[in-house]
Amino acid sequence: MGNNMVTYHKYKSFLFFIRKYKVTELVPPEDLKEVFSEFTGGGTRMSFEQLHRFLVEHQGEKDCTLLDSEEIIDKVLQVRRPHEESGNIDENGEQGVTLDEIFHFLLHDDFNSPLKTEVHHDMSAPLSHYFIYTGHNSYLTGNQLSSDCSEEPIIKALQRGVRAIELDLWPTSNKDDIKVDHGWTLTNPVSPIKCLESIKKYSFVASQYPVIITIEDHLTPDLRTKFAEMATQIFGEMLYYPQSYCSTEFPSPESLKNRVIISTKPPKERFESNRIKENGNNPVVDGSESSEEESWGKESPDSRTEMETEDSNGSDHNEGDTSACECDQRSYQDSSPDYKRIITIQNSKLKGSLKDKLKTDGELRRLSWSETTLEKASESHGTDIVRFTQKNILRVYPGALRVKSSNFKPHIGWMYGAQMVAFNMQGHGKSLWLMQGMFRANGGCGYVKKPQILMHKHQWDNEFDPTRVLQVKKTLKVKVYMGHGWSLDFSPTHFDKFSPPDFYTKVYIFGMPADIATKKTKVIMDNWFPVWDEEFEFPLSVPELALLLIQVKDKDKTKGDFAGQTCLPVSELKHGFRSVPLYNKKGEKFKSVKLFMRFQFE
Repeated sequence: MGNNMVTYHKYKSFLFFIRKYKVTELVPPEDLKEVFSEFTGGGTRMSFEQLHRFLVEHQGEKDCTLLDSEEIIDKVLQVRRPHEESGNIDENGEQGVTLDEIFHFLLHDDFNSPLKTEVHHDMSAPLSHYFIYTGHNSYLTGNQLSSDCSEEPIIKALQRGVRAIELDLWPTSNKDDIKVDHGWTLTNPVSPIKCLESIKKYSFVASQYPVIITIEDHLTPDLRTKFAEMATQIFGEMLYYPQSYCSTEFPSPESLKNRVIISTKPPKERFESNRIKENGNNPVVDGSESSEEESWGKESPDSRTEMETEDSNGSDHNEGDTSACECDQRSYQDSSPDYKRIITIQNSKLKGSLKDKLKTDGELRRLSWSETTLEKASESHGTDIVRFTQKNILRVYPGALRVKSSNFKPHIGWMYGAQMVAFNMQGHGKSLWLMQGMFRANGGCGYVKKPQILMHKHQWDNEFDPTRVLQVKKTLKVKVYMGHGWSLDFSPTHFDKFSPPDFYTKVYIFGMPADIATKKTKVIMDNWFPVWDEEFEFPLSVPELALLLIQVKDKDKTKGDFAGQTCLPVSELKHGFRSVPLYNKKGEKFKSVKLFMRFQFE
């Protein structure tokens, strides 16, 4: 099948001997041969009508038309039959496409990707109904203690579709200007103007849906006013802010297309308190979101026993309860009214017990908790958190001890409905791959509609409890046929100086605790084109929250060399044979490396 030329890779062995390894040609797997025979009635060619049936019935491409089938195949066959004007009739006058041509069509992820590439979720619901692609300390280039602050990480995040950018605002040393910096550390600051101008320029490169700027505010009243002027001048009409805070729900992503919104804690009115405290060289104003996150190096195992939000300097104390619309019934007496006016999502908490803080009656708000705070709160108030996130917004960020910019398991937040699971985008590793995988859903627009299981208004005795083990809803069957492309993207000696690589694939499910699983293929020795042909089954109780993580490694004497990864949301997987592109450790797509796989649900 294909050309009959035999090619070899040559490697120097010990004592300068040359060893030759035959390059295996890719051939269709037996499963594809059987399906081809089924749809052609045992024939050697598939007509476009039969191809259309194959795409609709086996591949699940319900919207595919006969015309679509012809156009897609013609594009592929221009490569397979470059000397012919049409792919429908070959040089012998026979109509249809062969098994080999169908196989090579299926190897193209441009035409046969495992996920939809367009936005297809309902985008007209309130913001609280979506998981939002969220960054943490978005201005940092590296670790949390000594790396530089820059607009460059913000630009990269926006180009990848991140929709929530965090800025920490501090007074400069002479207290007459603003800097973006990670307080109480050795990081070097960056100008807020650079950050805001970068956000304006790159916000809608990857997605039209709104960008949320979460602000950790350490400013004086005068500097807040200065920042409000800065933001309104830079963004202009792009900046959205509400005319009234008496809404019963947040606006929708659809209504906020191409808009920027701000989320932070509104400053307190003058009659409540505006005392300025000195904290080293940094003035801290009571009532600001002045220490949204824990002081670095000060977190202890018992520091969250009362489940307070993040403040460690007392700036949130005596905040008082606020009833719905009370803020609109008072005249604003704060010294920075323009700053308060530009806040769309208010970060605030209520006084009292944890249950009181999670009340859903009252004005809309955002809570911001560390990963450890959420874990402790969920032990006793899991259903309260789920109920809170149906209407309000919960942001969860990495704990203070993650000084190397590592990340936590994102399902800690998602399984309780937390919309803004904030990640260090420079913290490459398995946790970030899961985050990237979740937001490949819905066309990669940065907003993923939360599953109904998290949004149902359950009866009190029948609410969704993430700690409860549920019955299996469906079983995902994953078959790993083969891989290819490494010989094009890597040098011959990248994995091994003396022989071709020894590839194997690991397949993981991440999601609800009961659904977590790991499978592994056999090792294919000395082959750039491994054929595994192995199938795995994964029973899933909450497939809506499950992620399929796939990692290829080259076997060596230690834990194996990285050879590619991808993460896919299970609820969005397309059925049938699929070409699955792989990515490097940073989440950048390889040019040629792909797996040929099949996905089925039972």
